[in-house]
Amino acid sequence: MLRLILTLLLAGSPLAADPLRTSAGTVEVTAVVRGLDEPWSVGFLPGGGLLITERDGKLLHVGGDGSHSTVTGLPPIAALGQGGLLDVLVPNDFRQRREIFLSYAKPEGRDAGTAVLRARLSEDGKSLEQVRTIFSMTRPTGKGQHFGSRLVEARDGTLFLTIGDRGDRPAAQDLSRHNGSVLRITRDGAPAPGNPDLGADALPEIWSYGHRNPQGAALDLQGNLWVNEHGARGGDEVNRIRKGANYGWPVIAYGRHYSGGRIGEGTSKPGMEQPVHYWDPSIAPSGMMFYSGKLWPEWKGDLFVGSLKFDYIARLDGSPLREVEKIGSGATERVRDIREGPDGSIWFLSVGQGALYRMTPG
Repeated sequence: MLRLILTLLLAGSPLAADPLRTSAGTVEVTAVVRGLDEPWSVGFLPGGGLLITERDGKLLHVGGDGSHSTVTGLPPIAALGQGGLLDVLVPNDFRQRREIFLSYAKPEGRDAGTAVLRARLSEDGKSLEQVRTIFSMTRPTGKGQHFGSRLVEARDGTLFLTIGDRGDRPAAQDLSRHNGSVLRITRDGAPAPGNPDLGADALPEIWSYGHRNPQGAALDLQGNLWVNEHGARGGDEVNRIRKGANYGWPVIAYGRHYSGGRIGEGTSKPGMEQPVHYWDPSIAPSGMMFYSGKLWPEWKGDLFVGSLKFDYIARLDGSPLREVEKIGSGATERVRDIREGPDGSIWFLSVGQGALYRMTPG
């Protein structure tokens, strides 16, 4: 039985909102869904509905009328450490095909690896049909960290998927493995046409590599892919992703190991990319988005990133890119995902509060 408490926002009921001061003036933060357990991602459905993933393996459907149910039909999921049911992607052609994509930790005996499934959401939103795992990473492991696992639809309809190093640091430089990479695949899971040729031993779906644990990914307003990724002790990064580029982990980094020891060879090396921005100390970045400016024109093109460690939403702007604002309240406790809604409102998932919130102009 679902334990959710919903504010019937989608049905137009009166809302209780908390005011919050920002650089764009007062905004209102409204809890839309409460009672979530380790929420990881939210996706918007045409007509006002929502899909929400919980890391322990539940997919929740919230209808436009405020009805809610647990979606059935998922394959076995390994709730292992940081792994479980992770990102949800509702593609642009959902109205025509009713297909969705989910990333998850796929069990392989006692091991698990990042995987992607494609499924059709039933008309009533209560079940998945035609479920097929279209991609599974090489060499799953029993380690419970660094699944990465953000999904982004490129403008040409192909999919980007982020995978962390899975706790095996050198593997992020091994092009024969998926660890520590951004992949580009088709909707059938095959390598996408036009992927970089990184050598005879390289896996053909690798788009970029040398990443530690990219837990946020989004397209900017020009359609370019960006990711954020966790450093170790310091050195969380924002990177603009270039085809075939090496982002350096674990050879270069701006942080240190948790033991305090030095990482790799320093902060730079020829042939390896520099971050566009980095945080020290680490903020533990997760979900991210570039804002369209629909409701707040002064924020058009700005990057918003959720912090799991310091309980705020970072707004980044400028050239060079830098953090210019911390948007925080009790609602922003461990922000796992952040998305722009169809009307330009800003939605975010708080792990600490177990809730989905919507931010609107005051």
